Amino acid sequence: MTRAIFVLGAGLMLAGCAAPQSRYEWGSYEEVVYASYLAHDDVPAEKQVEFLEKDYQTARSTNRRMPPGWHAHLGYLYYQVGRGDQARQELLTEKAEFPESAVFVDRLLANVKKQ
Repeated sequence: MTRAIFVLGAGLMLAGCAAPQSRYEWGSYEEVVYASYLAHDDVPAEKQVEFLEKDYQTARSTNRRMPPGWHAHLGYLYYQVGRGDQARQELLTEKAEFPESAVFVDRLLANVKKQ
């Protein structure tokens, strides 16, 4: 009896250690943001856009959401490469999915309109 309780307890402890699945599809987002600050010349905006667009397709295929800031960052990258309409759309998507970002996104949208 004691052995069964020990085995059951050990099994529950190990199950509690399993990493929870994220509610977001992070893909290469963190690496892209890191590269955009650290090695900007090595990973140009066009390449970053390519990585993020690929991640978005992966997320859509698995019915997962992109993390907070993802759409805003992609919008910023679109702005950098001269794709203003797509930049606005990504910023509006960020604002719709994460309403707490509205003040920040509205400021970015004001700058995009000036382009």
